[in-house]
Amino acid sequence: MSYLYTSESVSEGHPDKVSDQISDAILDEFLKQDPQSKVACETLCTTGLVVVSGEVKSDAYVDIQGTVREVIEKIGYNNADLMFESKSCGVLSAIHEQSPDINQGVERATEEEQGAGDQGMMFGYATNETAALMPATAMLSHIILQELSKIRRQGKVMTYLRPDAKSQVTIEYDDNNKPQRVHTIVVSTQHADCVEVSQIKTDIQNILMPRVKSRLADAGDHLLELIKDDYILYVNPTGKFVIGGPAGDTGLTGRKIIVDTYGGRSGHGGGAFSGKDSSKVDRSAAYAMRYIAKNLVAAGVAEQVQVQVAYAIGVAEPVSLYVNTFGTSKVAMKDGEIAAKLKGLFDLRPAKIVSKFGLKKPIFYPTASYGHFGREPYVENGVQFFGWELLDSVDMLRKEFGI
Repeated sequence: MSYLYTSESVSEGHPDKVSDQISDAILDEFLKQDPQSKVACETLCTTGLVVVSGEVKSDAYVDIQGTVREVIEKIGYNNADLMFESKSCGVLSAIHEQSPDINQGVERATEEEQGAGDQGMMFGYATNETAALMPATAMLSHIILQELSKIRRQGKVMTYLRPDAKSQVTIEYDDNNKPQRVHTIVVSTQHADCVEVSQIKTDIQNILMPRVKSRLADAGDHLLELIKDDYILYVNPTGKFVIGGPAGDTGLTGRKIIVDTYGGRSGHGGGAFSGKDSSKVDRSAAYAMRYIAKNLVAAGVAEQVQVQVAYAIGVAEPVSLYVNTFGTSKVAMKDGEIAAKLKGLFDLRPAKIVSKFGLKKPIFYPTASYGHFGREPYVENGVQFFGWELLDSVDMLRKEFGI
């Protein structure tokens, strides 16, 4: 029997994402000056106020106030009528030095033996449902809001748009877990008080969705085939969304971990990403797991893969590595055998992960909205962004698995 599955996304103006972006922007500022910085930065934002707290070990000096206000300005909260505005909001900093008890477990005389910054388990996931090897529901939710944000920033149509927005996509799957069609789309967007919801819905149908389809067509993504003319569309179901952003709901770093990852289609260890330097395996090991899962699917080892790793604080080698191909494996190996083979192919000590993906570079601010995975990797000023999305282990995996 067919079934329905749903994922959501939130825009860069959502209060929790405002907090994530501030935390990652502060992390990047520390890394620009001191790549060895150890940072755990948490942000709270509410009506007219931002509170930044956390632990840092660094030789850098960062203008916390200036960084916070710059992020808020970039997002688009630059009007006092929004009750949260870059120039007038209060900014409180309660950042203090990292605990030496934590630091002694992380830093080692030999860099390769750097211990994990905490215990815990991290997951990676990939599926051949989309060109980005991401779940279709999660990808389409992100793309809808990315295009909505572009429309708002261009300021030519839908000029009533404001920064805060959410989307939700439900897709119908068949008995073989293959996506068949988009069933329901929900878009809730903050807006000026001068527009009716009926106009917003018309504009979503006639302006936003054609742009979404055009983007998918340009990318050659078969997600486009799932958007037929019979989907249900809900726009601002409450009828009004004028008060939004931190003025409408308090934001906190790390409250959108499912939006950040796979839209609920994979397990999650519970650790947030934003504001944490790469010694925190919550972040770095999750990136490594996505890399392994994505390259396995791209190599044809399986149609769908989940990989889990676990660490003990202060210990470099993982305590476990687990693989689940959900019965889609294309090789004559059990999942446990695949996991055992991967242990010999990928060095999952934290320092090696950091080195492979360049995680001491200031690359994290762009990850803090629209998901950490499924993004297009790129190089800017010689620095690799989203390196965990690269497919540079596909040939090696095909050879090792005899494909």
